[in-house]
Amino acid sequence: MTGQKIIPHLWFDGAAEDAAKLYTSLVPDSSIGTVSRYGKAGFEVHGQPEGTAMNVEMRLGGQPLLALNGGPMFRPTPAMSYFLTFEDRDALDRAWQALGDGGKVHMPLDAYPWSPCYGWLDDRWGVSWQIALGELSQTGGQALTPMLLFSGAQAGKAEAALAHYTEIFPESGIEALLRHDGSGPDPAGTVMHAQFQLAGQTFMAGDSALAHDFTFTEANSLVVFCEDQAEIDQYWHALSAVPEAGRCGWLKDRFGLSWQIIPRHLPALLASPDPKVMETFLQMGKIDISALERAAR
Repeated sequence: MTGQKIIPHLWFDGAAEDAAKLYTSLVPDSSIGTVSRYGKAGFEVHGQPEGTAMNVEMRLGGQPLLALNGGPMFRPTPAMSYFLTFEDRDALDRAWQALGDGGKVHMPLDAYPWSPCYGWLDDRWGVSWQIALGELSQTGGQALTPMLLFSGAQAGKAEAALAHYTEIFPESGIEALLRHDGSGPDPAGTVMHAQFQLAGQTFMAGDSALAHDFTFTEANSLVVFCEDQAEIDQYWHALSAVPEAGRCGWLKDRFGLSWQIIPRHLPALLASPDPKVMETFLQMGKIDISALERAAR
């Protein structure tokens, strides 16, 4: 799909293709790429009708984004949102209206100290978006920036998470960090807003001690594309809180965030018509490239 190392991944229950069509219609420099579909084996595994989109590749504002129809077991939450930066007010207004149709507003579109025009909402599928008028140069040239909110049991752990992630990935570092001053519910010194890089890509993060009824979920994950088994082993053991609990390349880190550690050519392997490949894949925790390649042969 791309040479990018880390790509955000969304989980849907049958709506991945419709969501991709909406999202790519709203953000300049956006398009839908490869769409793989469920066959009979997919129907048996995930309960999705044959012919339904399985994986949808797209680009929003030039940034890659992946979507999966995986079933009803996971729903996205605002713990991981997607910050969209618009340089054009009309385009921002169109996106706000379209994404808000059937959704839920967390912060109304208005002027705030950090932006002349900003709002936060969940769309009709529960995917959370922060939308702001600004300059792309402020977000590393990215129109789409993943944002991590450390709440509930994870509140106050954003800085520790950033230190952990930036130690694991190359071309990483904290670019800006604004702290809470203690005047609100968040303890002084915890992270109000941070902008950081992992593998040369810009991300955002913050703490919130408010009584939110959500935390991280598998419906929002980060895919790490690996070049070989050594890289898979490295990232799997560096990130996983319980390595033996992961399934099909998915893991949770010690902050509850979900990651997928996969070989870059995994989509090509899983496209094999031989059901043995998918059967082998579904039995794995950490991905074993050699085992998948043997099944594909």
